Amino acid sequence: MRAFYLFLSYVLAPLVVPILVWKAMRNPAYLDRWEERFGFGRSHTERRSIWIHAVSVGEVMAASPMVRRLRAAYPDVPVLISTVTPTGAQRVADLFGDEVIHSYIPYDMPGAVKRFFDRFRPRLAIIMETEIWPNLYHECGRRKVPLVLANARVSPRSVGKYRRFVSLFAETLSHGIVLAAQSERDAERFRMIGAHPGRTHVVGNIKFDVELSGSIVDAGRELRQQNAPDRPVWIAASTHEGEEEAALRVHVRLRDRFPGLLLILVPRHPQRFDSVAAAVERTGLKYVRRSLAETCSEDTAVFLGDTLGELPVFYAASDAAFVGGSLVRVGGHNLLEPAAVSLPIVSGPYNFNAEDIAEMLEAAGALAVVEDERGLEDEIASCLASPDLSRQRGQAGRRILDENRGALDRLLRLVIPLMDGGEEEPASLSAVR
Repeated sequence: MRAFYLFLSYVLAPLVVPILVWKAMRNPAYLDRWEERFGFGRSHTERRSIWIHAVSVGEVMAASPMVRRLRAAYPDVPVLISTVTPTGAQRVADLFGDEVIHSYIPYDMPGAVKRFFDRFRPRLAIIMETEIWPNLYHECGRRKVPLVLANARVSPRSVGKYRRFVSLFAETLSHGIVLAAQSERDAERFRMIGAHPGRTHVVGNIKFDVELSGSIVDAGRELRQQNAPDRPVWIAASTHEGEEEAALRVHVRLRDRFPGLLLILVPRHPQRFDSVAAAVERTGLKYVRRSLAETCSEDTAVFLGDTLGELPVFYAASDAAFVGGSLVRVGGHNLLEPAAVSLPIVSGPYNFNAEDIAEMLEAAGALAVVEDERGLEDEIASCLASPDLSRQRGQAGRRILDENRGALDRLLRLVIPLMDGGEEEPASLSAVR
């Protein structure tokens, strides 16, 4: 099966450039440092590095506490963070500046992968969540680079796809990979597609260990004071096509019941910011755009959050949250960010990207799962009408967050022995305990 995958890699290689150009037509940032996607590039390390791969913004945010702990423990070891998306690259720059090296991950072609490894000489590889690339994993095995799948998960609908290629994935996952699964269900799904049972561990979800800084909360309060000091505010966050229109229809109806209500609308993908702005304009609602540093007036109905990296601030400025990607079959997005600021949360029925978290929050009364926009309207209205109910739901979510911390410590207990097999010892063991 691996031989067939290699053959397919070479056959499909000519399509890579047209695909990259197509992506760049929608988002020109995909042409930035395009050569890195083929394993070339100017950035490199002289010393062996710790390599952490995080696909995009959500994975970068989840990995950030781990990055800081590893940098504290191994201050002399270069840290490389790779991403797929330009938005992920920007988040790395915002969080770490020049403290780490950033590169785009190469396409999973043998030559590109080998050039990438030659440039950065990884001593340890940590891949966030579900990124299964046979050539990349094979190169880790060939070069004896310890590989950890961190915060690993497999959605129920993905298992069937993977099982069709079980022999390929069994080989891919056989290179001494340590698998740190989010839940027992995820661990079992990985075993079903070939993960080694003895190297498959359940550590929990490290997203529970992400703590919002006081500065973010303060920034949210300041944003609220500047734009809606005496008005109710709800947020529709990480929305996808179709969800903005639903949220806007809900908002129009809610404003009849809650005069002065402001909607903070935050699309998931930056290439859609302009089209979402046009959709708001078609409703006739007055709106402002965050990217233009505009401030709401009394008759502003929608605050369009068309910037990167400010979603936690927008949550901190709100009274209730709808988390998108859940009314459409995307699978949902991070429910823990609004829980971190004690917001009552509403989502649609499609939360298979983090089903365990959704179930915990729903069982605790922190999350209301609705089927359609009418349900969304009812739940947001309930939160806005009853501050006590809103407070109870928000506190329940915060309790779930606090009670489930510790996954990062468990993950690092798997990672550190792999690092200590190399040249340097941790600067401070307390940094990883």
